[in-house]
Amino acid sequence: MVNINTLDPSASPLDYYGFELRRYREAAGLTQRQFGDVINYTGSMVGQVETARKLPTLDFSQRADAALETGGLLTRLHPLVMRSQLPAWFQQVAELEVRAVEICSFQTHMILGLLQTPAYARAVLGALDRSDLDDRTAVRLARQNVFEKGEPPVFWAVLSEAALHLEIGGGEVMHGQLAHLLAFEHNPRINIQVLPFSAGAHAGTQGSFDLYRFTSDPAIVYTEGYSSGHPTANPDTVKDCSLRYDHLQAAALSLKDSAELIRRVMEDRYGEQVA
Repeated sequence: MVNINTLDPSASPLDYYGFELRRYREAAGLTQRQFGDVINYTGSMVGQVETARKLPTLDFSQRADAALETGGLLTRLHPLVMRSQLPAWFQQVAELEVRAVEICSFQTHMILGLLQTPAYARAVLGALDRSDLDDRTAVRLARQNVFEKGEPPVFWAVLSEAALHLEIGGGEVMHGQLAHLLAFEHNPRINIQVLPFSAGAHAGTQGSFDLYRFTSDPAIVYTEGYSSGHPTANPDTVKDCSLRYDHLQAAALSLKDSAELIRRVMEDRYGEQVA
């Protein structure tokens, strides 16, 4: 157990969050239990957050800010706390997602994290390791807050049709995941195209990749291996992957036809899973 009296606020964003929460709570003259009653959480939960043993949720942060009149400090810290809990090799990618003005993603076999539902993300993350699954799922889903920014990035996703058929989490989970994709059908900033099986050989046969474009910085290409990520701003690599992405979009179905295919797979393959 972490001793709160020795909690070092410089150790991590989570430690800093806990330190500040405790400081504001004590300044308000509230015990952990009293404060928990105010924000409708248990005193135990408050204590675990203050000792960096539990991740705060966005709801917890917003309630705590309102009750303690922090000026929104904890809510502003929340994204930083969540990104700090990602695997070290992936934290740079999460920062790229936040900074990018345009994100282009190609996925060969599964729905990418920025578009995953909680149930789908949980099934993916729990395939081999179910430890701390609630927290790891929350950390992944927190990345989707990038779409809630004042000026969110323009997002393009080309998904192989295989991603619609690989039954991750079971039929009900897949039905919910495909319905989630369809929820973006009329959102001009989140665009989803499906690369159909009929496309045959295509420009993405070497694997999945992401392109991040920025207002003034060079574009970055990101590829991923087992427990490792490989971002690069090498101009030749960026040029090659940009060309590949153009060809993938050309070979993919239109936005309208992609939505129709997603809807058809959802109803025909997974429709019977929903009562």
